[in-house]
Amino acid sequence: MGLFDDLSRFLENRLEEFLRNNPHLELEALLEQLREQEGDTLKLIADLQVQEKRSQDDILSTAQEIQRWHIRVQKAQAANRQDLVAAAQEREATLLREGNQRWGQMQGLKERITQSKELLRKIQVRRQEVQTKAAEALDLRAKAETQQRFETNGWSNKATSSSSGFDDLEEKFLRWETQDELDAMKRNMGK
Repeated sequence: MGLFDDLSRFLENRLEEFLRNNPHLELEALLEQLREQEGDTLKLIADLQVQEKRSQDDILSTAQEIQRWHIRVQKAQAANRQDLVAAAQEREATLLREGNQRWGQMQGLKERITQSKELLRKIQVRRQEVQTKAAEALDLRAKAETQQRFETNGWSNKATSSSSGFDDLEEKFLRWETQDELDAMKRNMGK
């Protein structure tokens, strides 16, 4: 196992080093995790809402049963059928306890839905923050690559300053392309 552990540690270290050298990729990985969390949370909310609807239907059904047995208690009392009155009252009491229990369960579901929606909101805010950081990282990386190309080509500071219009154009295109990619990702997430 020692060789496997050593290899695993080596690969983890290389991955960490790679991500430190390429922070935009780390941000992309974080964005992907946040998208997955967002999707999982949306699914959880939908499941909880389905459970809440079932719970409401069960409560309504139980309330109708309580009403039916209450009417039976009154009929049995009016007919002076004490043998039926006690049994009907017991059934009504059992249904009331069951209804209260179901009401409590529904309230628990409502609370979980509220908490899940708050979690979703936090995830979406965090995802937006990371997207902004990713766009900034791409801008910085593009600027650094542009600067490196200028330096690699041996351009002097004078030539660089005279071509500042080119730098502005490059920057505008990079921002536009980055924004276009973000918009495309947003559209894909909406599907």
